[in-house]
Amino acid sequence: MTGAGAGSGPLRVANCSGFYGDRLSAAREMVEGGPIDVLTGDWLAELTMLILAGNRLKGRPGYAPTFLRQLEDVLGPCLDRGIRIVANAGGLDPAGCAEAVHELAARLGLSPSVACVTGDDLTGTDLDLVNADTGERLTATPLTANAYLGGRPIAAALSAGADVVVTGRVTDAALVTGPGIWRYGWRPGDLDALAGSVVAGHVIECGCQATGGNYAFFRDVPDLAHCGFPLAELHADGSSVITKHPGTGGLVSVGTVTAQLLYEIAGPAYPGPDVVARFDTITLSGDGPDRVRISGVRGDPPPGTLKVAVTYPAGYRNTMTLVLTGLDQEAKARVAEEAIWARVPKESFERVEVSRADGLLRITVMDPDPGRAGRAFSSAVVETGLASYPGFHALSPPGAASPYGVYWPVLVPASAVTPEVRVDGELLPPDGPPPPFPDLPFADPPERPVPAVPDAPVAGGEPVRVPLGRVAGARSGDKGGNANLGVWTTTAAQYAWLAAHLTVGRLKELLPELAAHRVDRYELPNLNALNFVVHGLLGRGVAASARPDPQAKALGEELRAQEVEIPAALLE
Repeated sequence: MTGAGAGSGPLRVANCSGFYGDRLSAAREMVEGGPIDVLTGDWLAELTMLILAGNRLKGRPGYAPTFLRQLEDVLGPCLDRGIRIVANAGGLDPAGCAEAVHELAARLGLSPSVACVTGDDLTGTDLDLVNADTGERLTATPLTANAYLGGRPIAAALSAGADVVVTGRVTDAALVTGPGIWRYGWRPGDLDALAGSVVAGHVIECGCQATGGNYAFFRDVPDLAHCGFPLAELHADGSSVITKHPGTGGLVSVGTVTAQLLYEIAGPAYPGPDVVARFDTITLSGDGPDRVRISGVRGDPPPGTLKVAVTYPAGYRNTMTLVLTGLDQEAKARVAEEAIWARVPKESFERVEVSRADGLLRITVMDPDPGRAGRAFSSAVVETGLASYPGFHALSPPGAASPYGVYWPVLVPASAVTPEVRVDGELLPPDGPPPPFPDLPFADPPERPVPAVPDAPVAGGEPVRVPLGRVAGARSGDKGGNANLGVWTTTAAQYAWLAAHLTVGRLKELLPELAAHRVDRYELPNLNALNFVVHGLLGRGVAASARPDPQAKALGEELRAQEVEIPAALLE
């Protein structure tokens, strides 16, 4: 399955989108900014599938139309230079997206070969709807159900001569793994090479988050306003160099790459359809200005299951936020709630979430009845305005409720999913049966005491009380109803202190919001990092979460702001 052809150098895979709504000029910037071989983009997140489902119900496309806008800028230059384009912008309608690419190309006077990857859509099939995170069984009827496919269908499309490949739900890393399989001919048993490509894909999938965006030490990042998108120079052994085009803003460093590696992961074993990548084997090293080499990644056989993203409509929601100013804010919040629930009984709603932080009282109601959750609630809040606490005011006028949905992850046997690849409408022969790996369970190592770091004992000296963020970076995010919180340090000595100090119990003391939740801690000493998974913090997922920060993006910064006692020598 080789075919990238010319040249003996690495495969240069660029990213131009980290989410549905990312910078439209990025595709042009990546094509014009320097040499690349493959242009990729990630449009799909758990929330995006619900957005696209809603669009489709309204008669709009089930794919991401912004992909076509970017493609209009670069399709001609990509064809001229032999740059292949791979994107998961097909969403819920990859075939429709592929047809739209053909129509766009015709308007531009171009004739690319366009492939679409399907087979991920399991909507309407007989699924065992047991939540892979919580063990609950879903009784509602799914709106969408899409399996996460791997890189091999993408590689098959490229090998068949496709200039543009659009997919539905694939793993984010498959956008890099697929081109790697195409270029280097990796077989299913080339586990280490595949694992390396998965790591490279995980780093660049979120666009500028690998080049200084959302970085804990953002003051070290030059010209963040013009941050360049990342690219991975992928080698035959699966190692890679993460970099960006010269002259662009941002920063590629061991720190920025570490931060992205810790984003939205769980334990050291990172499972996918092609391989289980072992994040506890990653080695990062500088390779010059704005260049970081990733090497040493080991891979294990993939599990015998695929994750399926199921979504379903759950009802309607509405939020009103009141501002608490001046003195006695706790008492003011109590008075406000009493007045509101006297007009609309709290128990009349299916679900109510109340939070108070930073001088704001946020009240969210959820209910199957749009009228009950709509103006019946929000108007009642406003009606208390002249009979409430001093300084009462809201951040928004009363409004109607909006529909919301729930993300529900399930597992299915990999053998039950059959990817299909069509190139210019023609179905390619199937790629053959799944690889003959035994269906062995994989497991993360249990939490264990961290051994002393050679030549880097925990520093002594008088402790100094400072925010944790003075020695540690953090990156947090969402995985369904769970949140992850990765914390890393720059030096081995700092890590030895961090690993000994930041236990699960200590984390819950620093962030009391986590106290009621199960928290797993994983150690990644090769990255000087810890990763925490907070189960259930986001409730039933991003779309249904009533938290002000439903994707847990700020959780890491909240932790970094907490004061701890740190040996003075570690601050030098």
